Amino acid sequence: MIAPRKSLGQNFLRDENVARKIVEHLNPKRDDILLEIGPGTGALTEHLAGTVRSFIAVEIDERSMELLRGRFQNVEFLLKDILEVRLRDIHDRFGRKIRIAGNIPYYITSEILFWLLDQRLWVEDALLMMQWEVARRLTARPRTKDYGILSVVTQLYAAPAIAFRVSRNSFFPRPAVDSAIVHLQIRPHVSLHDEQLLRNVVRGTFGKRRKTLMNGLKYMGYAEDRLKSLDFDLGRRPEELSVDEFLELTSKLGTPAAGRKMSTLPQDQ
Repeated sequence: MIAPRKSLGQNFLRDENVARKIVEHLNPKRDDILLEIGPGTGALTEHLAGTVRSFIAVEIDERSMELLRGRFQNVEFLLKDILEVRLRDIHDRFGRKIRIAGNIPYYITSEILFWLLDQRLWVEDALLMMQWEVARRLTARPRTKDYGILSVVTQLYAAPAIAFRVSRNSFFPRPAVDSAIVHLQIRPHVSLHDEQLLRNVVRGTFGKRRKTLMNGLKYMGYAEDRLKSLDFDLGRRPEELSVDEFLELTSKLGTPAAGRKMSTLPQDQ
């Protein structure tokens, strides 16, 4: 057993029952192209190896890589930061969409989610371990306290569902919170007129969560008279809008008036 590195956010899964349950929910088929994020000590890899013909595991820790390569001969291991992996290259190599699984580092959960969604054209689905609180945010519905930027952006591109909860006692070292396995089924057809504008509107309005859409959009640089001319109720707050309503609002807005810079926006959360 290698010692977990705090700098890498390592919490190694040590519960065999949880690993088996993950594989059961993933239900891999022989012809699947499978990518595992952060295999660590191989607790999940052990149950996935041999289930598919094409299995790639991406690990950033060279100590884990030495251990894993010695144990699993039928897995292709990449010593790399997952955020630097181009899924299109893998898709083009095998000619099929990729299925993703993994116990992802909690401190970069958002970055990994956006990495995955930005490359969704080459992904079939993903089954990911993450903090219970983040899982609740991904699956939250409008008018709830957990509903926010991650909820809207994730639900725009995927259908997220919590598969099951995982006790903090299933890991070493033991984290301070429980986790959840979340299944993300990528939506096959999402057509946006201006994808970046949609994200800016979602970020900008949730950055002023307690204010109305009108006030949040004015802060972003939209002129009040222009906003008042829209056929849209801007007296509501952002957490009241569904994903479809954010799409509708964005299609009616367009970019702020020429010569006015869009205000600095908060980071995705």
